[in-house]
Amino acid sequence: MSNQAVDEFVRVKVAPEHRPIVAILRDLMKGHAPAAEEVIMYGSPAWKGSKALAIISVSKTHLTFAFERGAEFTDRYGLLEGVGKKTRHVKLKKVEDVNREALSDYITQAAELDAK
Repeated sequence: MSNQAVDEFVRVKVAPEHRPIVAILRDLMKGHAPAAEEVIMYGSPAWKGSKALAIISVSKTHLTFAFERGAEFTDRYGLLEGVGKKTRHVKLKKVEDVNREALSDYITQAAELDAK
């Protein structure tokens, strides 16, 4: 089910060229973390289970798809960026940047960690 607050956020705050990326991320989250609730968190689209799983941050040039517990992931694809103790992210500038296989894996790992 679509979240109207997230729909409105995308319509108003996401550049038209980045909206297809957000649509892909939303579909991947539904498919690989179906129990996660789609919400607006910290002013951005996010998904949470018992805790935050992932969040989309918007900039003028790209989207950042961040995983709250990404530092705990096994990064088989080498796409995760970040050096902090918890969060890791992927920057996405165009639809071609979306590695569905890698993001599906990361989302699955996020959901599995949240379920523990």
